[in-house]
Amino acid sequence: MTIAKLLVSLIASLIGAAHAFSASADELVHFESKVVEPSPFQQRKAAEQGKAISRPVATPLLGYLSRPNGDGPFPAVIIMHGCGGIRPNTKTDWPERLVSWGYAVLVVDSFTTRNIKDTCQGYLPDRVFDPYGALDFLSTESFVDAQRIALMGFSAGGIATLEATKAEGNEQFMDREFKAAVAYYPVCAPHAGDATVPTLTLNGELDDWSPAEKCRQRVSNLSGNGPPVELEIYPGAYHDFDSRDVAVAKSVLGHREVYNALAAQQSIESVHTFLQKYLAR
Repeated sequence: MTIAKLLVSLIASLIGAAHAFSASADELVHFESKVVEPSPFQQRKAAEQGKAISRPVATPLLGYLSRPNGDGPFPAVIIMHGCGGIRPNTKTDWPERLVSWGYAVLVVDSFTTRNIKDTCQGYLPDRVFDPYGALDFLSTESFVDAQRIALMGFSAGGIATLEATKAEGNEQFMDREFKAAVAYYPVCAPHAGDATVPTLTLNGELDDWSPAEKCRQRVSNLSGNGPPVELEIYPGAYHDFDSRDVAVAKSVLGHREVYNALAAQQSIESVHTFLQKYLAR
């Protein structure tokens, strides 16, 4: 074989390998948030008191599903957006990146079906049940390995991620559990206690919306008996440091947001290593 033919063959092989992990077109999917049924004890007490127990109602949700080519089964990542809704980093950048690493991805849209524009000045308490509805949905897909699904959230989505995977939280009422969790610039609850799964939290040192110090406190208050909780804090980084669409710094409700290429790259490498470690077969 000539050198020219060898090069052509090599390039073709590389293109084919890249194509094998290229994202298929995003698929709009429909599912429901998880609901927690009243326990037998609650039902019995209500009956004794002659009261009717109201059944929880699931919220219809939308999601964007991407996957590598092939049959799988692939490990998967469920993404929760921030208080401003789905943005380029959660809708495009991270799904494309994760698919290139070999993961199926489901981006949860918590707002559209609720007719919500944003919750940056409020709070959506029942959003913590959205990722578990997504987990139930994704676990039924034949191309997904239901035992290797991680939860990943950004800002308010990071808060939901930590809430959904804290010990003595809502996970204990769920049929399925996540394998790992990643939270980008969440507001940590210093006394939230241990996590139920290995967790990676990533904060900017200068973030004035999601203070890194609260996450330091959360880690320092862990019992040491739960799954590992890793915390990475990036010097000089503000909120949304991984968001390329914030190349020019802006102020949102008095808080600074700006992309930081170095922090973004370091965090991407950390997430890659973390997911490989905890979602490996």
